[in-house]
Amino acid sequence: MPRLKDRYNQEIRPALMERFGHGNMWQAPRLEKVSLNMGISAKREGGQEALEHASREMTQIAGQRAVITKATKSIASFGVRKGMSVGVRVTLHGDRMWEFVDRLIAVALPRIRDFRGVPRNSFDGRGSYSFGIDDQLIFPELGYDDVDKQRGMSITLVTTAKNDEEATAFLEMLGMPLTR
Repeated sequence: MPRLKDRYNQEIRPALMERFGHGNMWQAPRLEKVSLNMGISAKREGGQEALEHASREMTQIAGQRAVITKATKSIASFGVRKGMSVGVRVTLHGDRMWEFVDRLIAVALPRIRDFRGVPRNSFDGRGSYSFGIDDQLIFPELGYDDVDKQRGMSITLVTTAKNDEEATAFLEMLGMPLTR
C-alpha cells in the first residue's frame, strides 16, 4: 500500500470526518484521480519528434503510458487543423495516483527554485485543484540528458470534496504546500 494512502486511511480521513462532522467514512474527501496534461505546439517545436519526446517524458514521470491528444476542431489563428496532435496526457487512478502525489509533494515541488508554495486560489468550486509547472525537470525520474526542451505541464487533483473549504483542508493535511 502506498505510504500516503496508508497515512490518509489512518490519520487524515478520521481527522477530516471529525472536523466536518461526517458520520460516514465515505463522506470524507478523498482523491479520485490525478490528471497530467502537456500541450505541444508540434508545428513550432519540430513536429512528430517533439510529441514523441514529450510522450516519453510524461510516461517516465507518471509511470503510465501517455496518450497523444488530437485537436477536436480547426482554429485558424493558431494554425491548428482538426485531428492534429496537440499534446499528451495521463490520468492516474488507484495506487499509481497515490504514489505520484506523494512524489509530487515530498520530492518534486521542493525542487522548484524559489518555491513559496502552490497558489491557494486554484480550486474550481467543486473540490478539484489545478496548477501548472513550468519545468518538467523537477521530477527526479528525468535526467538532464533525457530532456531535449523545457516544457511545462498542468496537474489537476480531482477530489470528492463538496466545496473548496473541504478540499483545502484535505490537501493541507496531505502536505500540499499551499501559499498563505
